[in-house]
Amino acid sequence: MKQVEIEQVPAGADALAAAPSQRAMVLRRLAGPLLSVAMLCLALWALHLLAREVNYHQVRRYVQSLSHARLLLAALFTLLGYAVMTLYDRFALAAIGRRLSWQRITLISFISYAFSNAVGMSLLVSGSIRYRFYVQNGLGAGEIARVVLFCTTSFWLGLLALTGVTLLCVPLPPELPFAALSQPLGAALLALPLAWLLGGLVRRPLRIWRWRVVLPSMSTALKQILVGAFDWGLAAAVLYVLMPDELNNGFGHFLAIFVIAQIIGLISHVPGGLGVFEAVMLAGFGATGNAQLTAPILGALAAFRVIYYLLPLCTATVLVLQREARGLRRQSLLAPWFTGLLPSFFAGLTLVCGAVLLFSGATRALPLRMAILGEVLPLSVLEVSHLLASVIGMLLLILARGLQRRLDAAYWLTLVLLLAGAVFSLLKGIDYEEATLLILLAMALAPAHRLFYRRASLFSTTFSIGWIVAIVAILACATWLVVFSYKHVDYSGDLWWEFSLHHGGAPRALRALVAAAAAGLLFAAAMLIRPQKLHREPPTDAELAQALPLIKQFPSAQAHLALMGDKALLFDAGHKAFVMFDTVGRSWVAMGDPVGSDEIARRELVWTFLEQCERAGGWPVFYQVSPANLDLYLEVGLNLLKIGEEARVRLADFNLDGKSKKVLRNTVNKLHREGLRLEIVPADAVADLLPRLKPISDAWLHDKHVREKRFSLGAFDPRYLARTPMAVVWQGERPVAFANLLLNDSREEASVDLMRHLPDSPAGIMDYLFVELMLWARGEGYRWFNLGMAPLAGLQSRRQAPLWNRFGAMVFGRGERFYNFRGLQRYKEKFDPQWEPRYMAVPRGIALPMILTNVASLISGGLSGVVRR
Repeated sequence: MKQVEIEQVPAGADALAAAPSQRAMVLRRLAGPLLSVAMLCLALWALHLLAREVNYHQVRRYVQSLSHARLLLAALFTLLGYAVMTLYDRFALAAIGRRLSWQRITLISFISYAFSNAVGMSLLVSGSIRYRFYVQNGLGAGEIARVVLFCTTSFWLGLLALTGVTLLCVPLPPELPFAALSQPLGAALLALPLAWLLGGLVRRPLRIWRWRVVLPSMSTALKQILVGAFDWGLAAAVLYVLMPDELNNGFGHFLAIFVIAQIIGLISHVPGGLGVFEAVMLAGFGATGNAQLTAPILGALAAFRVIYYLLPLCTATVLVLQREARGLRRQSLLAPWFTGLLPSFFAGLTLVCGAVLLFSGATRALPLRMAILGEVLPLSVLEVSHLLASVIGMLLLILARGLQRRLDAAYWLTLVLLLAGAVFSLLKGIDYEEATLLILLAMALAPAHRLFYRRASLFSTTFSIGWIVAIVAILACATWLVVFSYKHVDYSGDLWWEFSLHHGGAPRALRALVAAAAAGLLFAAAMLIRPQKLHREPPTDAELAQALPLIKQFPSAQAHLALMGDKALLFDAGHKAFVMFDTVGRSWVAMGDPVGSDEIARRELVWTFLEQCERAGGWPVFYQVSPANLDLYLEVGLNLLKIGEEARVRLADFNLDGKSKKVLRNTVNKLHREGLRLEIVPADAVADLLPRLKPISDAWLHDKHVREKRFSLGAFDPRYLARTPMAVVWQGERPVAFANLLLNDSREEASVDLMRHLPDSPAGIMDYLFVELMLWARGEGYRWFNLGMAPLAGLQSRRQAPLWNRFGAMVFGRGERFYNFRGLQRYKEKFDPQWEPRYMAVPRGIALPMILTNVASLISGGLSGVVRR
């Protein structure tokens, strides 16, 4: 079944929260997958009823009887169909004013549609392919969204137009429940494409609620409808040439049943329309209870799925692997977009291989091959091989999730099980076809070890709802195959203990199915009883001591915020890196990038943090991350929001010379004449000085009518301040201002956190403090001085900008009364800094407003602090 391509990222399995609203949210998330499972079960049950007089041998005989001419004609129509699909993307790119070579468009379109048509539930893989290919070719996210929208619209317009015209011209068979309404239904379905076509006459954009819809020209709309109709017509032609001759009542009659079956399959949301499409086709041709009709139809449908779905999928797989091999031959790291794609790609193929082993174990082996095995192998070897092949199939379904999460253990286990599965496939029935598939995947996976760097346990991996549904759906299909393949065998308790070469197919299939299900249940039980390692307590002195060397070696001085002690610290297994975070509501907010010099440890921490959030039903958030580390968050499927720009002064270029520095130069000279001086107090002497600095802090807070912030800013906490050096401005013997210093041992960056002064201190005291500190840091050999972030700076309010950017730009420009964002940027601008963007990594979905509220509350010390100055 063709699938509309909508990129999505599978969500973590949220725990049911106590609040009713959270329960409702979880139920809404479960509703879609559970509905798909229910529809799949109903479809399989309907197929069981419709094909109750048919056995597996009859279906196989029809497939084997198909002539080479028919198979070649079906392959030719498939080739033409995928060629027409490339026109979706070509016309879409032309509509947005972008041009790419036809070779690139053909490659992108073919790989994308081959995966989306065949895999169905794995829309993430096909969406990632299309997104990453187009990003590599210079398209922006907004342009890619418009391409996907254009293709999706064309897909449905063509289907509706073809269905409408067919139903108007050819009545539906009376076996279908709404056959009497075929012509009114056809007119209704045709009305939407006609309205879309006539909409090209409307020159002004249409306003639908809050949306402005610009309809395409009539020529563009006509192209969309015709491409979609030709695509579906060619797909129908593939199946038509495979159907038995006794059902040939003309292509129009067949097309009417085909398009209705496709629409019902799409509406059911069952991956690939599996079972639903077949059941409607059987009902449409009146094959209920008629073995002479049902077996050929099922055989034609099986051949159709192989030719139209499986062969293009295999071809697309080879093309992707060829690109990987080309990158390896250049002896360079794969491009980031391709590196991010491959783990999910291998996970999808491993899932397919696991399904192949389960389906093979559920069906009867070929008699000739079994006769050969019976002469060279003892029966016990054959029985054990059949059982283990199915168990390996289930384990591959589980390990596929580990590959997607880049687990090193999953990589090695998958390699071993693929080779073992190939051996057992040969021993259980000389199934060289599936053995070849497993070996090819193992050969492709072997050189990609560097992509699977995580040392975490497989039992610590969370399984999303979608992934669980996929495994259950595959197991349900395998169960149906067992029932269908051996429906002629009478069930009895003795069947489980029957061992025979030629008459033991049913017992072997039952034992293999139960063993595979048991392996899955054992793994699920181990996951459920595993200990929860959720560390959300404030750090101990020992943990802070472990973190201090990592902080001092980290390039960003922001890492010193861990010393506040208000954020939990999550270390990797080797204590080579840590993440500092706090929780508010369902948001788990990490401050900055993972701290540490070991790149693998930092990447592993992002995954570990994500999995802990998923286990606790939380939303993972990384606040104020740098551009150099964005791949850490894109890799795990998080979205990026720009939240401002950080000002950094290159100290080698800083001086007070020139006309632009005249005001600063005069301020510093004036305060020098008034007797002000700067003293850098080492950390071990700060504790004795704090009683004299506390009145300065209290007076500053009272004068500014503010309270202490937290999380991304420090507070006047003696334990925190005693861990960092202090810059103190003295006027005579009286301290009038201070700032605690954040300094790293690499001398890459110096910064300040807490800056306060007396209300009656001389004017320009902060300018004096900054200038003196920069001159001091330059003399000490530091490269940069960090002035901190200007929130919401650099966000654009253009029409094509994302909603968040426009909202942030509006607050930046009009929120001066509350936040003074623009004034803060102007103040820092006087030091001639270099501005570097800062981002927040958040989950995709509708939870963003709540996440933003939680982060603002966390920084401001409560919701009331959000609206206070």
